[in-house]
Amino acid sequence: MNPYGTKKIGFSTAVTLLIVCAVCVFPLLWMIMISLKTKTLTYDPSVWFFSPTFENYRMIFENRNAVDYLKNSSIVVVLTTVFSIFIGGLAAYGFARFEFKKKENRAFWVLSLRMLPPMASVIPIFVMASLLGVLDTHIVLIVCYMLFNIPFTIWMMRSFFEEIPVALEEAAFVDGASRFKVFIKIILPLAMPGLIATAIFCLINSWNEFVFALFLTSADASTLPTTVTLFLSVTGVVWGEMSAIGIVTILPVLVFAMIVQKYMIRGLTFGGVK
Repeated sequence: MNPYGTKKIGFSTAVTLLIVCAVCVFPLLWMIMISLKTKTLTYDPSVWFFSPTFENYRMIFENRNAVDYLKNSSIVVVLTTVFSIFIGGLAAYGFARFEFKKKENRAFWVLSLRMLPPMASVIPIFVMASLLGVLDTHIVLIVCYMLFNIPFTIWMMRSFFEEIPVALEEAAFVDGASRFKVFIKIILPLAMPGLIATAIFCLINSWNEFVFALFLTSADASTLPTTVTLFLSVTGVVWGEMSAIGIVTILPVLVFAMIVQKYMIRGLTFGGVK
């Protein structure tokens, strides 16, 4: 026991955790290694030491238009997150503060929308988008991503709003503030850690989404995850370029998660200590 009263991790536990971490990280390291190999060395997994080359990265940016896919992903993800947080936050506040008939049943129905597999809804959405003429546009992806981000936002933010004392709102009402002003000026600042944590998860979920982006776009609005299909051909798989585009896809989210890590932890523990 150390002075803070917490137990020290044993040697066997530390070794086990190290092995588990190594197993989890190994696929990522392997992909990085393949992306830095030449085309010849790509098909020889026995080579561990070699002179790295950035030829695969140059190819995906010059010949595969990786910048356009990156721009599409950024536009769709940012707009989806903003709209989902705004709409879901208002709905979550309603569930947290107002009483109405079958409140919990409707809250569960909202959460059940998040459980719907994308493959079960992509075909009817494809038909509707085709009739409306919005296939292969940012709009159709934003709407589809909102379908699973808004229920998640409501589920997350409701618990954060319920932790804020009602007395603070009642005091503002006495001073003449409207319900909307109370929500903007008092509730949102107090729930900001939870709001940031929810936005982080919405952003990551949207960035990694594959099914809707693959079936509802073809060229103009395709996102980074769909680019893996570009490297499959009758002559084989271009593993080097596929690994390079995989690293380009993972890197922004990885860097973003490292930057906002403290906000994520603070948001997930919001309301845990009275």
